[in-house]
Amino acid sequence: MSTQPKLTRFNNNVLSKYQIYNSIFMTLPFDTITKTGVLLPLFHETCKKGFAAGDDPTTIVDTFFRKYQARRSPESQIKLLFRFIQYIERQVVLFDAIEDAAFPIVNNMEGIGTLRSLKESASSSGKLEVLKQYLEEFKVRIVLTAHPTQFYPGSVLGIITDLTEAIRENDLLRINDLLAQLGKTPFFKHKKPTPYDEAKSLIWYLENVFYKSFGTIYDYIQQNIFEGKHIENEIINIGFWPGGDRDGNPFVTPETTLKVSKRLRETIIKNYYRDVRRLRRKLSFKGVENRVIHLEQELYNIITNQPSELTLEFLKNELTEIKEIIVKEHQSLYITEVISLLNKIHLFGFHCALLDIRQDSRVHNKVFNAMVQDILEKGQDLLPKNYYELSEKEQVKVLSKVKGSFDIYDLKDEDALKSLRTMMTIKTIQDTNGEKAANRYIISNNQTALNVMQLFAMLKLVAFHEELTVDIVPLFETITDLENAPSVMQELYSNPSYSSHLKKRGNKQTIMLGFSDGTKDGGYLMANWAIYRAKEELTAVARKNGISVIFFDGRGGPPARGGGKTHNFYASLGPTIEDNEVQLTIQGQTISSNFGTLESSQYNLEQLISSGIDNSLNETDLSMLPENREIMEHLAELSYKTYSNFKAHPKFISYLEHMSTLKYYAKTNIGSRPSKRGKSDGLVFEDLRAIPFVGSWSQLKQNVPGFFGVGTALKHYEDKGEFEKVQNLYRTSSFFKTLIGNSMMSLSKSFFELTRYMSQDSEYGGFWNIIHEEYETSKRLILKLTGFDELMQEEPVGKASINVRESIVLPLITIQQYALKKIQDMEKQGVKSGKELEVYQKMVTRSLFGNINASRNSA
Repeated sequence: MSTQPKLTRFNNNVLSKYQIYNSIFMTLPFDTITKTGVLLPLFHETCKKGFAAGDDPTTIVDTFFRKYQARRSPESQIKLLFRFIQYIERQVVLFDAIEDAAFPIVNNMEGIGTLRSLKESASSSGKLEVLKQYLEEFKVRIVLTAHPTQFYPGSVLGIITDLTEAIRENDLLRINDLLAQLGKTPFFKHKKPTPYDEAKSLIWYLENVFYKSFGTIYDYIQQNIFEGKHIENEIINIGFWPGGDRDGNPFVTPETTLKVSKRLRETIIKNYYRDVRRLRRKLSFKGVENRVIHLEQELYNIITNQPSELTLEFLKNELTEIKEIIVKEHQSLYITEVISLLNKIHLFGFHCALLDIRQDSRVHNKVFNAMVQDILEKGQDLLPKNYYELSEKEQVKVLSKVKGSFDIYDLKDEDALKSLRTMMTIKTIQDTNGEKAANRYIISNNQTALNVMQLFAMLKLVAFHEELTVDIVPLFETITDLENAPSVMQELYSNPSYSSHLKKRGNKQTIMLGFSDGTKDGGYLMANWAIYRAKEELTAVARKNGISVIFFDGRGGPPARGGGKTHNFYASLGPTIEDNEVQLTIQGQTISSNFGTLESSQYNLEQLISSGIDNSLNETDLSMLPENREIMEHLAELSYKTYSNFKAHPKFISYLEHMSTLKYYAKTNIGSRPSKRGKSDGLVFEDLRAIPFVGSWSQLKQNVPGFFGVGTALKHYEDKGEFEKVQNLYRTSSFFKTLIGNSMMSLSKSFFELTRYMSQDSEYGGFWNIIHEEYETSKRLILKLTGFDELMQEEPVGKASINVRESIVLPLITIQQYALKKIQDMEKQGVKSGKELEVYQKMVTRSLFGNINASRNSA
């Protein structure tokens, strides 16, 4: 039987099922749901026809009530709009569950980009040994971050999981009950989660998804590529930021960090206990059974906080000996299960995930100055008395040779004390859970070598007096910092003490690059090109100094924050960029949408592994041609200039403040972190966090950060009659092709009919027209560039999924704009408080949830 096309599989297994199960939800025996279910399709149709006719959201809402609900009082109308919001939120959950259930049907789990495909390709071309060599060195690390853009509370995530399973099994009775449960379960979080709450939410994925999917992938590689032999390289591992990321989050304390590391250890040991308990039922053999029972008891003692002397080494050695006895004496019965558990222990140790610590360089500078002041006041010889009179280069030299111990408890500055106690906490975690548990410290907003050496000195003086077992990772974010990064790293590599530290760490240096703030700072094309160039230059500097550089990409969900089709980026890198490891952050919705189920997690991890290896295996030369480099550079400059002028527009900040949902993000209670960095009352661009910044454009359905400047840059070549140059760049550069593909996704999720009424606004009409004109130019020229008739033409399933999701939330975003317009009108009349204003503000906040969840990668 032939396989149906992917789009047909999507229509049959996702779209059709959604229509069926949504109709069941509409007829549930709850008064509010039944009435809402009947009226919502009418409202949806009113929205669709209204926008097609050029109506604004206010006219559309008024038309609906006049036509279908004329007798409702204003209060009753508001209540119905809130019920629409609640209903749509649940429709999104239903669609998520159906799409998750159909994932292994819609996607080819053994197709291009999977490990099976990679192995078969290597075998057929006689390069299986080459593949093995790569896999002995190559690594993929996904890092779960503390930046939530996922609005589902734990109870709803549980329903999605159960609903996905019921849909997969076509269990109609269970589906009906779960839909009823969904209708009665609240979505709104009444208080902000703590950093520990955020950690617990993500640990659920470690326990229930990644533990299994990582194990399955590693088992496959070992059995099918290495013929059952042990591989020293883990190949895949997982990083973790909740509880360790202090950047801009005053609620992450040293106690939080310790608590999270303890929870991670308990989680992985609980999983080992479950596996050993299952093994005990099978390994009832002489010489084996008692040893398994002993392991089970020791693991049980740990998770119940009873005394246990079980170490990671003993657990590994005992299972290895059990494996050997089974091979020699019991015909290798159940050997696969024992090996699989050993592989998981190899991957997860007693740490479960690699907990990163992160703080801003400006905070470090304050902490360090407090330390220096204390040292100088006490006349200690840890630093020279004239430290502040030294040049920056001299200070770097002094700090590189620092020795001794600093008593942090003499400090009176509470914030400085917290930061230094966090450094001591790293040592405590390493002693308890092993060095891998916490051996990396990221410096965000890193600008100089001194930023790195201040942390280097603090770690040594406060906690690591003998040997520094921590990798210091500078994070370069803005366009200027990216340009300066190579000279900063050269200064560090040239420093004898830092060079000696790197030698002890395997001559490896991890450098983090921030896509989110880069795009916010320099626009889409320039940010991506600046990072590409920085990677090339940083690779050259590292190779010159005999250092293996590892790039850690700070990516968000949408293309504007380095997201989108991420694996395509790694598949497009040439030989001038070091690629022995792929490391990237996975945030918010991207965790649940790309890695939320066993199938999607395994599939997307395999795509990342393959993307990092496939080009090297096929000896594909992805070097950018000199003429292409020149054009790419010019496009980036043109785009940067256009975006910078746009950003400098006098209405830029006030437009976001008054016409978007920006200020409502802080009220959603989805994250523990404040929504902006600074403490100023007004809106300052530099203080804006990337998530609410990008998310606000997404709520407006304008998606500015994902395309602005692209159209103008392309138009330059069209106007000069040289458009074939950019068309040639698109045909011959995988990197540029990936950039354009992701920008198309941003354009596809834009819907300017929603906010067209703003073009008539006396204050912001001109600004809206600038955005709309750039959108139209970008869309027209990207279609001309690609030769497509419509956006995302090569990705019909991705486009179909976006279309369904956008259709579901059409009434939701209409309600949001209706409420925003009411607020704007009241503000213009000088209304700053009152019950009516509060109701509409609440309506805007509540409408954020479903829209963001539906987008799956909006922020």
